Amino acid sequence: MAPDQRGPTDGARRGDWLNPGVAGVGVASLCSDAGHEMVTSLLPGFVSGTLGGGPAALAAIDGVADALTGLAKLAGGPLASDPQRRGRLAGGGYLGTAVATAAIGLTTALWQVGALRAFAWVSRGVRSPARDMLLTDVARRDSIGRAFGFERAGDNIGAIVGPLLAAALVGLLGVRTTMVLAIVPGVLAAVAITIAARQARRSLADVAGRRRLTLNLGELRQAGLARILAPVACFELGNLATTLLILRATEVLSAQPGWDAIRASSVAILMYAGHNAAAALASLVGGSWVDRLGPRAVFAWGASLYVVAYGVFAFAGGMWLLLAGFGVAGIGIGLAETAESSLIAVNLPAELRSNAFGVLGLTQSVGDIGATVVAGVLWSAFGPQVAFGYAATWMLASVIASRVLASK
Repeated sequence: MAPDQRGPTDGARRGDWLNPGVAGVGVASLCSDAGHEMVTSLLPGFVSGTLGGGPAALAAIDGVADALTGLAKLAGGPLASDPQRRGRLAGGGYLGTAVATAAIGLTTALWQVGALRAFAWVSRGVRSPARDMLLTDVARRDSIGRAFGFERAGDNIGAIVGPLLAAALVGLLGVRTTMVLAIVPGVLAAVAITIAARQARRSLADVAGRRRLTLNLGELRQAGLARILAPVACFELGNLATTLLILRATEVLSAQPGWDAIRASSVAILMYAGHNAAAALASLVGGSWVDRLGPRAVFAWGASLYVVAYGVFAFAGGMWLLLAGFGVAGIGIGLAETAESSLIAVNLPAELRSNAFGVLGLTQSVGDIGATVVAGVLWSAFGPQVAFGYAATWMLASVIASRVLASK
C-alpha cells in the first residue's frame, strides 16, 4: 500500500508552511508543557514535604502514570482515525491534562495525587495521536518535517518556561497556589489546539473518516510499520530519563573541590534547562533537514549524537564536559523526536496514520520505561559507566538499524 500523496487544500498550499494550524499545534504543545512542568518541578517537594511521602511514593506515582500513557496512546490511535473526531479528542485531552494537573495543588493525600497524575497522563496519551494527525492534516506536504519540528520546539520551550514560572511564583504564592495556577497555560493550550482543529476541518471537509474503531495491526504490518519502527524501538530502549542525566551531573559536580550538594544540584538543573533549549533549536533545524534529506537520515544523526553524549556522561570529570554532554543530548533528542513523527507522516497511508501514531507512542513509552529501569539497576550494581554504556549500545544499534533498513 503506497503512502497517501494527497496534500492539504490549495488554500493551505498558497500560504507559508507556518500557517495558523501548524502554529496552533506548536503553541498548544508549548502552553501544555509549561503548565504540567510547573507542577512536575514542584511535585517532589510537595509529595515529600507537604504530604509526607518518600522517594518510593514519588516513583510509584510517576511509574504508574508513565505506563498508562503508553496504553492511552495506543488507544488514541483508533479514536483519532475519524477526521471529525480529532479536534474534540485533542481539545478534550489538553483540557483534561490541565484540570487534573492543576488539581494536584488541592490534594491532601498521596492517593489523590496518584489518581490525578494518572488521569492527566492518560489524557496526554489519548490526545497525542489526534494532535499528530491534526498537524499532518494542516501541514503542507513538502513541509512535514518543519511542522513537526515546530511542534517539538514548542514542547521543549515549554519545558524551560514551566519550571522558571514555578520558581518565580512559588516564593510569592506558595506551592499549592502555584500548582493551581498551572491551569492557565493548560487552558490556553486547549484554545490553541481548537484553532488548529478548525483549520484541519476546512482542509478535510470532503474527506470521509474511518469510524470503525480498530488497531489495524495487520494492515500496519503490511504497510511496513515494523521496519519503520525497528530503529525507533532501539533508540527508545536507550533513551534514558533526563533525571538520570541530572543525577549523574550532580554526583560529578559534588565530587569537585569546593562544591557542595546544593550548588551541584542547582548547576545540574541549569544544565538541564540548557539541554531543553538545545532540543528546541535542534527541532526547528531538524525539521528543515527532514524536508530536505528525509526523516531516516535525521533520525540516524540524532541517535549518533546520543552515543557521543552518553560517552561524555560515563566518563566526564568536570563541569564543562557535563555541559557539553547536556548540549549534545539536547540536540540529539530534538533531531530524533522530530524525525520519529515525520517517519509516520511521510511513510504511512492516510487511513493508517492515526493507528501508526498510537503504536509509535506505545513504543516510545515502553522503551523509555525499560531503558531507565534497566539503567538504574546497572548503575546501582556496577556504576554509571556500565549504565551509560548500556544505553549507548542501544543507540548505536538504532543507527545501524536505520542505515540497514533504509537500504531495503
